[in-house]
Amino acid sequence: MAALEIHNVRKEFGSERVLKDVSISIDSGEFLILVGPSGCGKSTLMNAIAGLEPVTAGNIYIDGEDVTWRTPADRDIAMVFQSYALYPSMTVRQNISFGLEMRKVPKPEREAAVERVADLLQITHLLDRKPAQLSGGQRQRVAMGRALAREPKVYLFDEPLSNLDAKLRVDMRTEIKKLHQRLGTTIVYVTHDQVEAMTLADCIAVMRDGHILQLGTPDEVYNNPVDMFVAGFMGSPSMNFIRATLEDGNGGYQLRITTPEEADLVLPWPEARIGAGMAERLNQPVILGLRPEHFSEEDERLTSQAEGTLLSANVAVVEPTGADILLRLPLGEQEVTARVGPKCAVAAGERLALRVDMGRAILFDAETEQRIA
Repeated sequence: MAALEIHNVRKEFGSERVLKDVSISIDSGEFLILVGPSGCGKSTLMNAIAGLEPVTAGNIYIDGEDVTWRTPADRDIAMVFQSYALYPSMTVRQNISFGLEMRKVPKPEREAAVERVADLLQITHLLDRKPAQLSGGQRQRVAMGRALAREPKVYLFDEPLSNLDAKLRVDMRTEIKKLHQRLGTTIVYVTHDQVEAMTLADCIAVMRDGHILQLGTPDEVYNNPVDMFVAGFMGSPSMNFIRATLEDGNGGYQLRITTPEEADLVLPWPEARIGAGMAERLNQPVILGLRPEHFSEEDERLTSQAEGTLLSANVAVVEPTGADILLRLPLGEQEVTARVGPKCAVAAGERLALRVDMGRAILFDAETEQRIA
């Protein structure tokens, strides 16, 4: 295991700058996930850590040693690729042990390593098969086994589950989580799937256009996003963004949401959530961020005890998911998504009373899209 430090790494392809002074530091044994949309630079950063792409500027340290200009073989890392990259003519046993053989590891040690990882990944019964005889999930386990047999300082996973079907992705995600918990290895994992990021990571780096927008725990990037991009990218369904005007209301602040047909909707902003600089934005447009779970179905029996601000709207679409129900409904000039319980008995076209938890709402600047409060 080893700590990983990335200091002001820049990567240019001709005149195009793909990585823009990226800096990340994680402790030994942490699970870092690089997440972002296609083309944001996450795979390029992974290749730079692996030594597959030379950096234009900056430094990369593994276990305190500067490996910026070392070859991949000299960095003591192991990589699991999206494409599995197994040798089709070799058995599973030979695929796992091949890297050790190239490093001239004695045969008894190679055999012991193969048995160890095969037992860990539950693929002992597959050791004498060839890749063509394996399912996608089994091939991915073999690719992981080949990396684990090495026991390097850092493991690199480059979108390893993207070729699997939905159920298998969930199963393999769980296996990777268990694996990390058992071994305590340092892992850097690239994905564009924010669900993978939220479920697997100790630390998430959200990337966009070659920059790290936010680096933090899953809880931090989900509940305290620094801007609208992070807020919208993390979470499924994504956060609702509602145009509003910040006003002075009875000694505090309130948000006025213009509705095209009815009276404007006014939502009080919690006093405990008043941020510095909000006074400067009075009577100016802002963006209110509410996640689907910040809405809850109103229960008349609990009206006197329930927290939050009451609103009602006509439901446009009802989407049952089994565990809960997603409702699409107009709020102001936008349509928002609310997540309610599976027993919510409402049909499209009906009016529903909901409470919105303003204590968990987030406010963004309408121009810069940066978080205000």
